[in-house]
Amino acid sequence: MAGVELRNLRKSFGKVEVLKGLDLKVEDGEFVALVGPSGCGKSTLLRILAGLEEETAGDVLIGGEVVNDLSPRERNIAMVFQSYALYPHMTVAENMGFNLKISSKPKAEIKARVQETAEILDLVHLLDRKPSQLSGGQRQRVAMGRALVRNPDVFLFDEPLSNLDAKLRVQMREEIKRLHHKVRTTKIYVTHDQIEAMTLADRVVILDRGIIQQVGTPTELYRNPANAFVAGFIGSPAMNFLPGMLQSDSDTARIELEDGSVLTAPRKPNHPRDGKVLLGLRPEHIMLGEGTGTSNALTGRIDLIEPTGAQNHLRIKLGGQSTTVVDNNLTEVELGQNVAVHVDPDKIHIFEAGNTA
Repeated sequence: MAGVELRNLRKSFGKVEVLKGLDLKVEDGEFVALVGPSGCGKSTLLRILAGLEEETAGDVLIGGEVVNDLSPRERNIAMVFQSYALYPHMTVAENMGFNLKISSKPKAEIKARVQETAEILDLVHLLDRKPSQLSGGQRQRVAMGRALVRNPDVFLFDEPLSNLDAKLRVQMREEIKRLHHKVRTTKIYVTHDQIEAMTLADRVVILDRGIIQQVGTPTELYRNPANAFVAGFIGSPAMNFLPGMLQSDSDTARIELEDGSVLTAPRKPNHPRDGKVLLGLRPEHIMLGEGTGTSNALTGRIDLIEPTGAQNHLRIKLGGQSTTVVDNNLTEVELGQNVAVHVDPDKIHIFEAGNTA
């Protein structure tokens, strides 16, 4: 196993700079997810790590050694792609052992390593089948097995679940997580799905326009987003953003919204200066009803009701903005009804006015 480090990594295509001086350290045995919108540079970064793309500047280190000039094979990495890329004329066992075969490993060693990997991935009963006889989830497990059997220093995953349906994606997430607990090899996983990133990874790297916006555990990113982009990208349903004017003293932040209503929150060191701000409210932190008091109470009209079974998602006009509210109590409400809500002051986020995810 080996850790991975990026030092001032840059990549340009002509005059377009795709990666803008990235610094990142992935510890030995850690599972890190790279997540961000399309075009943020995450797949380009993965290809540079794999040696499939050349960096414009900066260094890539694996196991403490600079590998910029090493080929993909010399880096001892294994990559799992979005497409399964299995040889249709080969059995599962032959597909999994193919890289070992072309590396001239002894047949006995190939068979033993394929068998060991098949047991980890629950593929033993499928070793004699061809890819056409497998389900999508089984094919993806074979693709992971083909990478795992090589015993690499680092695993790279490039959106490996994108071709699967929703139910199978959940199942494969569980299998990848179990695999990581069994085989503590360093893993770097690219996805556009923030739920996938948060459920799988030890730490998540949020990328936007070639810049790392924040690195942290899923809980850290959810509770303490560094900026409005991260706040809007992490969480489902997405965070609500309401424009407002901030006035604060040493203890209290007071935010006046567009319709004149006011919310207050404890003043924090990372709050922006007084003036125009974005108030961030997670849908699950806006509660129907006025609460125990009248502070941080808002009223608005229900414009949309979306039942999801365990909860209702409501669209309510609050503070002059259409706002999503998650109601876990399945309160009986109607379209057009005026309702009161309240917000826990400790759950309020305040950001500089600007772009969100």
